[in-house]
Amino acid sequence: MSARGKFIAFEGCEGAGKSTQMRLLSELLQKRGVPHTVTREPGGGEISEAIRKVILNGKFTAMTDECEALLYAAARVQHLADTVAPALERGELVLCDRYIFSSYAYQGSGRGLPRSFLEQINSYALAHFMPDLALFLDIPPALAFDRKHGVDENDRMECAGEGFHVRVYAGYRQMLGEFPGVFVAVDCSGTKFETNAKIAAMLEERGIIPRA
Repeated sequence: MSARGKFIAFEGCEGAGKSTQMRLLSELLQKRGVPHTVTREPGGGEISEAIRKVILNGKFTAMTDECEALLYAAARVQHLADTVAPALERGELVLCDRYIFSSYAYQGSGRGLPRSFLEQINSYALAHFMPDLALFLDIPPALAFDRKHGVDENDRMECAGEGFHVRVYAGYRQMLGEFPGVFVAVDCSGTKFETNAKIAAMLEERGIIPRA
């Protein structure tokens, strides 16, 4: 029986470069022969992807903050069952675009929902599937949106307004002190390749991936 795999979450504001960094890391892992699964939240499975379409639909402007948080939590539980848990049981390294920390930043700091409510509805994930490491791609939202060339008007979260995204970023920064050793900032002010090298070095130092 193989050892349980490791669970790595990628966090950050819209346009921080999570998808790019996950792709570059996946390419590196392939070269080094490290079995891994790349997934995302909300999503990562048929049911969770269907929920994702509801959450991000720009037409659903009447969605309450509580409904939004519950949908994220529901998608998360299904995603864990469909994708994350099986991959970890196979001994793979799981790379996940967003996880519980996004709920704390977006629905907590951004929307103003109580942390206790978010912890309650995500209790299953918190009890059984906390990441071994969460990489926070640290770039302020204004710079991140410039990097991605503006707001996607069809994405309900991206259209939430500048003040919302400023609060989200502040929430992420606060978590650096709340989850020491697990929630770690990555300076991504350089090129995407420089950021990738920093991430690889972090994972090597922690023994999560083998050195080249």
